[in-house]
Amino acid sequence: MWDEAFPSFLIGLREGLEAGLIVSILVATLVRFDRKGRLPQVWTGVAAAIAVSLSFGAVLTFTAANLSGHAQEAFGGVLSLIAVGFVTAMVFWMRRSARSLSAEIRSKVEASLALGAGALVLTSFLAVAREGLETSLFLWTNVRTAGESTGPLIGAAVGLVLAAVLCWGLYRRALKMNLTRFFTVTGAGLIVIAAGVLGYGLRDLQESGLVGGATSYAFDLSGHLDAQSWYATLIQGTLNLTVTMTVLQVVAYVAYLCTVMTLFLQGVRAGQAAPVAEKSAEKAEEKGEEKAEPQAQAPAPAASGRPRWVLPAALVAVPAVVAGAVIAVSDGKKDSTATVAVSEQECGKGFSTPEPGQQVFQMHNTGDKVAEVYLVNPGSGAVYGEVEGLAPGTTRALTATIGTGDYAWRCVPTGGKSVTSASVHVTGGAEVKAIKPVADDDLKGPLDSYKDYVNKGLATLMTQSQKLQADIHGGDLAAAKADWLTAHLQYASLGAAYGTFADLDGKIDGRADGLADKTADAGFTGFLRLEYGLWHGQSAADLTPAADGLARDVATLVHDFPTQDFDPADLPLRAHEILENTLQFELTGDTDMGSGTSLATAQANLAGTQELLTLLQPLLDERDPQVLVRVDAGMKRVGDLVAAARTADGWTPLDKLPADARRQLNGATGQLLEDLSPIPAMLEIRKAA
Repeated sequence: MWDEAFPSFLIGLREGLEAGLIVSILVATLVRFDRKGRLPQVWTGVAAAIAVSLSFGAVLTFTAANLSGHAQEAFGGVLSLIAVGFVTAMVFWMRRSARSLSAEIRSKVEASLALGAGALVLTSFLAVAREGLETSLFLWTNVRTAGESTGPLIGAAVGLVLAAVLCWGLYRRALKMNLTRFFTVTGAGLIVIAAGVLGYGLRDLQESGLVGGATSYAFDLSGHLDAQSWYATLIQGTLNLTVTMTVLQVVAYVAYLCTVMTLFLQGVRAGQAAPVAEKSAEKAEEKGEEKAEPQAQAPAPAASGRPRWVLPAALVAVPAVVAGAVIAVSDGKKDSTATVAVSEQECGKGFSTPEPGQQVFQMHNTGDKVAEVYLVNPGSGAVYGEVEGLAPGTTRALTATIGTGDYAWRCVPTGGKSVTSASVHVTGGAEVKAIKPVADDDLKGPLDSYKDYVNKGLATLMTQSQKLQADIHGGDLAAAKADWLTAHLQYASLGAAYGTFADLDGKIDGRADGLADKTADAGFTGFLRLEYGLWHGQSAADLTPAADGLARDVATLVHDFPTQDFDPADLPLRAHEILENTLQFELTGDTDMGSGTSLATAQANLAGTQELLTLLQPLLDERDPQVLVRVDAGMKRVGDLVAAARTADGWTPLDKLPADARRQLNGATGQLLEDLSPIPAMLEIRKAA
């Protein structure tokens, strides 16, 4: 967590110290002029600035939460670029203004004292609010990058507290700090961090579709570095550099860092060469002010009948109220939609034109049948949201993001006819991507092709299992080991059909887990039983029953499969489940019975998944072409890591794999599963089609 906390700690410390120094100078000036009675006006301005900054952060958070996925990426990307601009300007402003900051603020205080209470409140408010808004924006981008982690919030809190302690110490003259050196070092650090935020923001814009080049990678080190390792996490958390970056990210990072850092350091050297006379003049000015008599001062404004607490309370409360109003309006849009009826007779009753943004519709089944209901584009049939299995008399929420376009409800009662409500047209929203529904007929072609693939694979498997059987009958256990691996990998490559094989799958490739006598149990059969015997020194006679049983079960499967039911909905599900099982069983070594070939099985599972994705590609490209772009990159990454475990002597056993290589493989497989996860929902068969 500390790696994610550091950038926010630095921004909290830097911005907090800047704001604290300004407040310290304001307070010191009033004390020096013997106007301590005006200090509450300074604190009022400071409190109002803090309230505005917190309100700004709340508005950013709730605004992003009400946007669609692509809109959130665009929103975050734009704000990241703005944050980079603010931080860059702040670094250069402090480098340029640090020497004259004290004198400048003192002159403003003198002018404010002459003008009255409001001017002093405004002076302190403006001085602190700028730092507060910059902190809120930069912290928001860091929190968004870190996801669920609380590191950025903790880092910022520690930085702000430390800044407050340092400012108090400086004010009390208990500390002596070289502020020029401090702002130089932290400024250079913030420029490096801002370069990473720039790259992260551009990546967000690429993923949102606003900026091109999302698949043009400058480098992809995921096959060589573990993205979950401590050093990769440290670099990503502090510098926003990842193991995979696009060309645009790298070019922008390098260009920003080289240009801005060069200008900053040139300015630092120029500042160090400033004439000594300027410093002497400043010291003389300070000494003169310390000796000045507080006589020619503007009289304090006459007290009005208004209580003193009214102005401070208003300045603090107004920003919070405004932020609350923005959030309430945003949140109210989600709950303002009336309950929508679902039935053959009243489909869509109560539905009126919704506001753009995320909405929550209360779907109430007023009919007498269990129903499914879909929010659709009436022209294309594309689905924006759905509720399945809505029982009569019940109500369930449906959350959907509304953009510009046409919307209608499609109610599909069980055993009844599909009914579509009147449509409404929404304007003023962003473009929202809907899912084009998939019907049974859409999967018929891929299913028929996959059945052909499985039939051919089973025919090959039968020949291979008979060869394995012959090896064991002949007592050639060395040949049996080689032929066992060939046949087992052939079976593993048919992963998407496992659900169709029914009980035969357990007989052919079942594990010993759950059996009373484990590997000695009579119910332990098939490939894994033979693997255990072959690599644990059992004789050919001991293995003959298992080999005969395997050959017999495979022959039965070859005969039965053409007539077995194969649910089309299994195809998109298996695209994710094959490798999910791989991560659970093969990559944990759970299915290794002694051969040390778990990674060979993982490679066969990858081949089976690739075959399935090839058949589903037309349907996926029609709905979201970027899905397979990400998946293909992940498949190659995992495939390369697995292939690296095969040497001239054979496959490296999983427990002999170097720890870093194993972590990389697990991390890459986990990321691939995340990339595959949208496919089942995207290709789910919907009655709305």
